[in-house]
Amino acid sequence: MTDPLIQDPPETEEAQAATKAAVFNAAERLFALHGFQNVSVRDITAEAGVNLASVNYHFGSKDALLFEIFRRRTSELNRERARMLHEATARQGGKPRVRDILECYLAPPMRWASPDNDRRISMQFIIRARSEGTAEMREVLKTDVSHLERFATALMAARPELPKEDVYWRLHFVLGMVHNNRFAEFDRLHHLSGGITREGDVEGLLKRMLDFAEAGFLA
Repeated sequence: MTDPLIQDPPETEEAQAATKAAVFNAAERLFALHGFQNVSVRDITAEAGVNLASVNYHFGSKDALLFEIFRRRTSELNRERARMLHEATARQGGKPRVRDILECYLAPPMRWASPDNDRRISMQFIIRARSEGTAEMREVLKTDVSHLERFATALMAARPELPKEDVYWRLHFVLGMVHNNRFAEFDRLHHLSGGITREGDVEGLLKRMLDFAEAGFLA
C-alpha cells in the first residue's frame, strides 16, 4: 500500500518545459484541424500524453492557451515580414519598390500555408483565429495594427503621389487576398474555371497575387 505522505518528486525545470511544449504543440494541431469549440482540455492532454491538470498549471485555462498560441504564432509571422521588409529596404537604398513591399507581406503566410511546409498547422490556426477566436483575440485583430503601419509607411514612400487614404484602402484589399487565399478553397475556383486554374506551386501562386496587388497600387 502506498504511503499517502510519499509523493512523486516534482518535475525538473527541463521536464516542465517539455510538458508545456507538448501541450502547446498538441493544442495548436488539434485546434487547427478540428476548430476551437470542438477540442476539449482532455483532448489536448491526451494528445500530448500529459496529466489532465497540465493545461491549467502551465497556461491557466483553455482560453489562455488559445491566446498564447495566437500571440506567439502571429508574432513569429510578423517578425518574418518585418525582417524581409528591412532586408528589401537595405538592398534598395532605403526605397523598396511596391512589388517588393507587397512580397514581404504576402510571401510568409503563403509559404507557411503550403501543404509541404511544417508551418502549415500554425497558419491554419491563425486562419481559424479570425473566425473562431476568443474575444481577446478579436480585440487584438481589430486594434493591433503595428505590423501594418510599417507596410503602409513603405507604400506611401513608394507611391508618394497617391493620397494616403488610397494607400490604406489598397492595402486593405491586399489583406483580403491573404485572408481568402487558402489552399483548401482552390477546388471551387478549379470547378469554376473548368480545370484551367489548378495551381499547386506556391511560388507560382504568389507571383499571380503579386501581379494583381502591384497593378492595384500602380493604377
